[in-house]
Amino acid sequence: MNRPARNEIRNTKYENGSVVEHIPVLAETLAEQINLPLDGVMVDATIGQGGHSFLFGRTLGPEGVIIGFDIDKNAVRRAHFRLKDLACRVILVCANFSQISEHVHKEGIEKVDFILADLGVCSAHLADVRMGLSFQTDMPLDMRIDKRLKTTAADIVNKVDEESLADLIYKFGEDRGARRIARYIVRERRGRPITTTGQLAAIVCRALGRPGRKRKSRIHPATRTFQALRIAVNNELENLGKLLASAPELLSKNGRIAVISFHSLEDRLVKNNFKQNESENIYKIITKKPIVPTRKEIADNRRARSAKLRVAQKI
Repeated sequence: MNRPARNEIRNTKYENGSVVEHIPVLAETLAEQINLPLDGVMVDATIGQGGHSFLFGRTLGPEGVIIGFDIDKNAVRRAHFRLKDLACRVILVCANFSQISEHVHKEGIEKVDFILADLGVCSAHLADVRMGLSFQTDMPLDMRIDKRLKTTAADIVNKVDEESLADLIYKFGEDRGARRIARYIVRERRGRPITTTGQLAAIVCRALGRPGRKRKSRIHPATRTFQALRIAVNNELENLGKLLASAPELLSKNGRIAVISFHSLEDRLVKNNFKQNESENIYKIITKKPIVPTRKEIADNRRARSAKLRVAQKI
C-alpha cells in the first residue's frame, strides 16, 4: 500500500476554502495493518473530516467503495469536500454507526473488506459552541452530537437525583470523586440552573481541587465528568456494542475491523468482543496488545496521546 505524504494526511479543506490542521490518529500504523485491493469496500464508521478515508481511498480504484457514517450533517459535508476527487465510489450516510448493517445493505452491498471506527471526539466538535463539549471555552451545556436526541447534558445535571448522578459519573467517567462531584452539583443547582460548560467545570474544580492542587492526575479535574456526561447523552457505549455485534456478519472472509478507542470503557468493550469472537472461531485477533502512538506522533498530535488501536480479522 502506498503511504500518503504527511501533508496529504494533515490538511483538510472546508467548503469556504480555508484550511485547518487535522491529523488522523495512528494513520501510518493503520496503513501497515490494512491492505485493501483496488476494488475493496471500506466502511468508515466515524467519517469525521474524512482523514482516514482519504488515506485508504487514494489506494482504491474506480471499483472500490467507501461508505462513511457520521451523525453530524456538517461532518458529512466536510467529508464530501475532502473525498470528492477520489477515484473510488464514495457513499456518505448521516446516521449513527449502530445502524451500519441496515445502511450498507441498503446500498446493495453484502460484504465489506474493512471496517474502521475512530471513536475519538472530532476536533471540530470540541471547538463548536453548538456542541457544548468543551470546558476550554464557555459553551451551552449540550453535548448532543446528534441534535435529534432529546436529552442534553444540562438536563442531566439539573434534573437527575444526586445518587444517580454520582453513579453515572463513576460508571462512565471512572472518577473516584463521583459522589463529591454530584453533591457539589446538586448544591449549586439549588441556587441557579447549571447551563454552561464553564459553570460545570468550575463546580467540579471546587469539588476536587483545581489543576495542580492536591491532585496527582495531569488531566483537568472536569475531564472525567465531561466524558461521563457525553457518553450518557450520546449513548456511546450502547452504540459501540451494536457496531461490534454487526461487524462479523458484514465482514468478508479475511476482512478486518479496526477500532481506535480513547478511554478504558471503550477499549474494554472492544477487547472483550474480539476475544469472544475469537473463542467462537469467528475472528483472529491481529493485535494481541493494543497498538499505541509513538512519542513522536503524540508530540505532533496531542489528541493521539490516549489512543489504542485493536485489529481483528474475520476467519
